[in-house]
Amino acid sequence: MSDANEKIGQLVAQVRQERGLTQLEFASRLKTSQSAVNRIEHGRQNLSLEMLGRISDVLNKPLISVNGGATNLRIEGGHELKGEITLKTSKNAAVGLLCASLLNHGVTTFKAFPRIEEVYRIIEVLESMGVSIKWLPGNDIEIRRPAKLKLDHMNAKSARKTRSVLMMIGSMMHDETEFRIPYAGGCKLGTRTVEPHLYALENFGVDILAKSGHYNVSVSKKPAGRLTLYEPGDTVTENALMAAARTEGQTFIEFASANYSVQEVCFYLQKLGVQIEGIGTSKMTVTGVPMIKKNVTFAPSEDPIEAMFFTSAAVTTDSEITIRRVPIEFMSLELLKLEKMGLEVDQTPRYKAVNGQTDLVDLTIHKHNGQLRALTDKIHSLPFPGLNADNLPYFVPIAAVAKGRTLIHDWMYENRAIYYTELTKIGAQVELADPHRVYITGPTRFTVADVVCPPALRPASLLLIGMLAANGTSILRNIYTIQRGYEDLAERLNSLGAQITVLHEV
Repeated sequence: MSDANEKIGQLVAQVRQERGLTQLEFASRLKTSQSAVNRIEHGRQNLSLEMLGRISDVLNKPLISVNGGATNLRIEGGHELKGEITLKTSKNAAVGLLCASLLNHGVTTFKAFPRIEEVYRIIEVLESMGVSIKWLPGNDIEIRRPAKLKLDHMNAKSARKTRSVLMMIGSMMHDETEFRIPYAGGCKLGTRTVEPHLYALENFGVDILAKSGHYNVSVSKKPAGRLTLYEPGDTVTENALMAAARTEGQTFIEFASANYSVQEVCFYLQKLGVQIEGIGTSKMTVTGVPMIKKNVTFAPSEDPIEAMFFTSAAVTTDSEITIRRVPIEFMSLELLKLEKMGLEVDQTPRYKAVNGQTDLVDLTIHKHNGQLRALTDKIHSLPFPGLNADNLPYFVPIAAVAKGRTLIHDWMYENRAIYYTELTKIGAQVELADPHRVYITGPTRFTVADVVCPPALRPASLLLIGMLAANGTSILRNIYTIQRGYEDLAERLNSLGAQITVLHEV
């Protein structure tokens, strides 16, 4: 039996079961026999490139990359969405938690973890250093780090595909005196400087020197005492928290981000025995512990950015849907803006997430019947509790279906507003004022197109939303950037009445 065939078979069986398909149902969709499916799942069937592609298409998930082929979407737009959708756990929280798990020499289990490309890249980096990672039923994930990481074996290729790898420095500095981190990658949103990370960590005795293709990190660990972050970024704050978590004494962090992903890392660190005061504010006090070896289980909360995606999809297609388990504290201002535009939204009383901390509601987005009005004031983001920077882009297609002219000011990222002009390819009226500001004039009649995804997650997903509203068939090509942040997005939209086909190039 081929090891490769056996691994592929196990993967196919796992995803088939996640999809709720019997072997017979799967065989019918694959246009083969149940006995053939049984052989595939037990590694006893040689698989052609054509069959590998068909399996990926039927399971609606790019499980198998064949010769690095791109994944595309064929979108038959113009269909009204309906029904309900339950949010998955947060991508931004997940990557921070994976990096923070290196602080723990015991076993960490995260509940209902998102199976997305960004998570896979961090897992590949961790596994390359000797960390044992096992997926459990229900998408739980079990993490066991070795006493000594294999730093020379770090998977640089995977590390360079995500900026999140920078947060490993705050965890690794406690057990290592010298190591290298590849240059961070991820979304192409201009020059996103790493200097705030360097400035924060130098307070703890970490010296980071940029070399060709990587950072040289040397550690002469010391208490930081009181530090002010150079900017209130989420990952910068999480890095500082990880650095403080196993530094003895108290660390006072000022000008910190209080956003949802930071709070999730704080809740996990508290489970590890780290004392943190001021969670949800810009000032935090961390009382570190020198060594952590605990077996803990932690359930991160749901993703507010995914909530905004589905809200935007509903509004843009003028549909009524219910979104379950929305972290309302991180969506309340966005909803207020939408209500002032004329959108009717109902929400249930608040209830707690599995983490026991985050407030959730169920939202029902109602049809607006073309009666949305542009806001007279600009729409812009601010650090929490302001409008979330990752939610801001989803106002672009919403503004496109509103009557009037909307100014959207995306000041946090150098080039993201430029990518909003991609929506002109599907009929939106987008006027670029400068690299940070766009004017959107509506109402828009979206049109079909064949477009390659821009290299940034949020702008790429805006094209998908616009294509859902366009009558006819569009093609969205090379959706890796969307897969970085969203799990099974086509299948979940289809459950609401969209008609999207996943196409795998071979």
